Amino acid sequence: MKVIDHIQQANDTLVSFEILPPLKGKGIQSLYQHLDPLMDLKPAFINVTYHRSEHSFKKRKDGSFEKVVVRKRPGTESICAAIMNKYDVDTVPHLICGGFGINETEDALINLNYLGIDNVLVLRGDAAKNETTFEPEPGGHNYAIDLLKQVVNLNSGIYLEEELKNTSKTRFCIGVAGYPEKHFEAPNMESDLRHLKAKVDAGADYVVTQMFFDNQKFFSFVKACRDIGITVPIIPGLKPIYTKKQLTILPKTFHIDLPTPLTEAVAACKTDEEVERIGAEWLLEQSRELKKAGVPVLHYYTLGRPMLIANVAKQLF
Repeated sequence: MKVIDHIQQANDTLVSFEILPPLKGKGIQSLYQHLDPLMDLKPAFINVTYHRSEHSFKKRKDGSFEKVVVRKRPGTESICAAIMNKYDVDTVPHLICGGFGINETEDALINLNYLGIDNVLVLRGDAAKNETTFEPEPGGHNYAIDLLKQVVNLNSGIYLEEELKNTSKTRFCIGVAGYPEKHFEAPNMESDLRHLKAKVDAGADYVVTQMFFDNQKFFSFVKACRDIGITVPIIPGLKPIYTKKQLTILPKTFHIDLPTPLTEAVAACKTDEEVERIGAEWLLEQSRELKKAGVPVLHYYTLGRPMLIANVAKQLF
């Protein structure tokens, strides 16, 4: 079932979760152990991230260097199928530009379609770890909107091999990312919103946001979207704080602000257990306010703390 259908058929706010594929070398059971505490909440869908390959240079015996390419978290497509099979829940694989050519992308979309997966979240993706700015794969997409257009083309039966006749159309529901505090590469919020509207105009069905910790920034973002004509559902993305280190890591990594009351409360904690309690309380109050405001879905980034999020969500759903 498509994400947009879940939203349109719901009478109240839904819940969804986002997970990482297991690290290479870990079995699928580690993923199930992560998901098991969350499934009692009957999520509408589960997002599964996609990770680009990384490369390093290994020195050969003759003194030359060999480029070694590794993907540390493979398997997004098959993980989505495994989750659907085990839990009977819809999944949303992420699609990214980085590390993939357009032919690889088309093959991934064909595989997803064969598996009965009809949702994707389209993202540009981050720069590789050894690069300061995003560089597309040779023959790959520069921007999320270009990747989105490739998905839209497949939905119309248009493949890269133009001579193909009587092609099957895919039926992907397409999500895109929104940034309540502006994408860090955008010169200003107005420019960022124009790019978001272009993605919606090109065929995106809904928007899911980057994490934020101040609901007023989300409400302002939604109003600004509506003011420029973005009418699709906007889903807030939420994540708890559970260590003091996150006070510096989250703003640096995700280019977000942390509210002063939250940072002061976390800074006063003596242990990470205390931080986790503060983070859970903040997440619960955020969630309550957003649910009261009638958001279509509360989307939780569960990375590393499924029990914390399950305990919070159980007080709401």
